Amino acid sequence: MKRPWNLPDVPIYSLATCGNSRVNMNLCTYVTAVSMKPKRYMVAVFQDTFSLEQLNHDSSPVLQLLGKHHLPLVNVLGKKSGKNFNKEAYLARKDQLELWHRHTVLKNCSALLELKKVWAREAGDHTLFVFDVVRFTTNHSDVLTLNDLRKNKLVRI
Repeated sequence: MKRPWNLPDVPIYSLATCGNSRVNMNLCTYVTAVSMKPKRYMVAVFQDTFSLEQLNHDSSPVLQLLGKHHLPLVNVLGKKSGKNFNKEAYLARKDQLELWHRHTVLKNCSALLELKKVWAREAGDHTLFVFDVVRFTTNHSDVLTLNDLRKNKLVRI
């Protein structure tokens, strides 16, 4: 039987961060809305990652709700480190990027949320962030989920 934290089928997000004029994107599965007024999200970012370093410089990252068609990007977004692999250059070569309110984001995300940091706190092997939602858009409901990653053997949980 799966452990309790691996049971739910949760959406897969990518956090787009920009620091030193370079965009990085990672995968996030520990994401949840935590407040309606104001609209707030909690996002857990793995320790010792380029995304975490970028968040020290980026006050308005973009949370991207991925669509099923993003499945081929999962290995690049989740298994390659932005410390030694330029994800922005790779995604640009694959024609996967566009601008949304002056932010570089993945094309055709299910939803995009521009965020503003409220606070951060170390929480084990992740740093937990609370963000206010500055603006958002919803594009479609064909959301990539943890079960999609399981079915395609991209995760073992």
